[in-house]
Amino acid sequence: MKTWSLRPTEAAVVATTIFFFLSTMALPAATALVEHTFVVSQMKMTHLCKETLVTVVNGQLPGPTIEVTEGDSVAVHVVNKSPHNITIHWHGVKQRMNCWNDGVPMVTQCPIQPNQNFTYRFNVAGQEGTLWWHAHVSCLRATLHGAIVIRPRLGASSYPFPKPDREVPIIIGDWWSMDLAEVDRKMKDNFFDYFPSASTINGKLGDLFNCSGVAEDGYVLDVEPGKTYLLRIINTGLFSEFFLKIAGHRFTVVGSDANYVSPYTTDLIVIAPGETVDALVVADEPPGNYYMVAMPNQAPLPDTQTPEPSTRGIVRYKNNKDHIVGGGSTGDVPVAPVMPDQHDVVLSLYFHSNLTSLKHQRYPPPPVPTQVDEHMFVTLGLGTICRRGQTCNKKMINETILVATMNNVSFQLPTMTPLLEAHYHHTGVEDTLLELPDNPPRVFNFTDVSLIPIGPKERLLDTTSRATLARWFQYGSVVEIVFQGTAILQGDSNPMHLHGHDMFVLAQGIGNFDATKDVERYNLVNPPLKNTVVVPNLGWVAIRFVTNNPGVWYFHCHYEFHLSMGMTAVFIVEDGPTVDTSLPPPPMDFPSCSRNVMPDKYYLQTPEIKVPHIDGI
Repeated sequence: MKTWSLRPTEAAVVATTIFFFLSTMALPAATALVEHTFVVSQMKMTHLCKETLVTVVNGQLPGPTIEVTEGDSVAVHVVNKSPHNITIHWHGVKQRMNCWNDGVPMVTQCPIQPNQNFTYRFNVAGQEGTLWWHAHVSCLRATLHGAIVIRPRLGASSYPFPKPDREVPIIIGDWWSMDLAEVDRKMKDNFFDYFPSASTINGKLGDLFNCSGVAEDGYVLDVEPGKTYLLRIINTGLFSEFFLKIAGHRFTVVGSDANYVSPYTTDLIVIAPGETVDALVVADEPPGNYYMVAMPNQAPLPDTQTPEPSTRGIVRYKNNKDHIVGGGSTGDVPVAPVMPDQHDVVLSLYFHSNLTSLKHQRYPPPPVPTQVDEHMFVTLGLGTICRRGQTCNKKMINETILVATMNNVSFQLPTMTPLLEAHYHHTGVEDTLLELPDNPPRVFNFTDVSLIPIGPKERLLDTTSRATLARWFQYGSVVEIVFQGTAILQGDSNPMHLHGHDMFVLAQGIGNFDATKDVERYNLVNPPLKNTVVVPNLGWVAIRFVTNNPGVWYFHCHYEFHLSMGMTAVFIVEDGPTVDTSLPPPPMDFPSCSRNVMPDKYYLQTPEIKVPHIDGI
């Protein structure tokens, strides 16, 4: 397998140095250690006239919000009282020199087993805005998630936009009236006929759903006329990108993925799973009640059509005399927004194309590196592999399994030793990995919709294999990837999330990427920085990033079915030339994959954890 002896390119070193300098100059020292205890357990919740056993943190859904100031350090003591193996991923936290705490099972760590605990430790230097945390095990992130709010060290008055009167997390998600672990098992066995029973805003289903004629409670945001509200919007859903509107009101988008963007005004926010959007809303309408609607979108025919439930809450003006709680039928009927067509997926491209980085004095975005060391063209799509053995009759559905792919390879998780541990100790496991190729095996009309239905034309192109897919990068390399969505068996969008790094989003478009003309469209001046980038339906996106963080980093689609099906690779960033650019050893209390071989020091050095009393635990 690959080994590296070269030094980082001069351009990458300059870009990294400038970014580090500008991110740390003229700022006070880290302000605090923020500690939380997360008790993961199961509890029963009743919605839609059905009691469901769900896995939650501290008896909450959504889970606790982690509120920090930029520069703080964070310690989260995770106590696993659930029957599931658990890891927690700190989505969007860059984890500089700290890959051990990234929280991906069998990639960066062994999971935390039932009745065991582990303390995640990380800092939030150089980031401001909204991120989130979630379980990275099976489908459990549908109920194991919460917000991470990173405020400026100099206070809210230093925001590069008008100081809001209040900040409000708006967490869009799913409600599943079924066992989520079973949903994951079924998907891995090629059964995909399972869908959420409802969508939610801040854990509430809203009055579009009822139980025996009684409307479900909905989220209510109380506002005062003339006040400004910073909505920290997060999509935690497993399957869907969402359209979000508030009747009569407009958003001013000011941030995404904990990076400031040039403010722009819109009445529609489009947000994919994994993304965060920070947006200002002014309560400047006549006092009354206004619906906040979150509606999933989906690719139009000939793509498979699935149940996609909308949800709604209420923006309620405080001095409105007719108080409506949860969308009840008394008082004034709330005003409803006009929603887009559910299949108008081009609106997602329009929204994301409007994002540009803000030239902020305190945290100016780093310059876009112009010299590229690694060019890759990666197709995203579906394919089939034999259920048993190397050969089978692919015309027989019961002999094949549907998988998701990157350049026609579907990712397979290791089962014995986490990849990061094997990489750090040089155990030779890397020799068993398959390198992600620079290009797909064949070039064709990737967005030909006639490839979506199963048939002989599609079978000629979906030649697929399964392997633990990886790509090695020298420290400090500048990497450019064009992600191309394909129509093989589906034409869906793909929210691609890179752990441990932010990406410059240079350009995006519908159809097939054409290097002769599309490279000319690259924004090399102020492209947005994102940790999750949406590859449009039957379209493409070009990204660039610097591999300045050693470790083994997950890169995957944030649709849970695509993740479960293997639309994943690991990016292995080699150590740099100095101690400060090399990955340190693992924490002393790091989880082991087997209790029987777990060293005694694990128990001795695990910090004492004070577990709060929570009903039902």
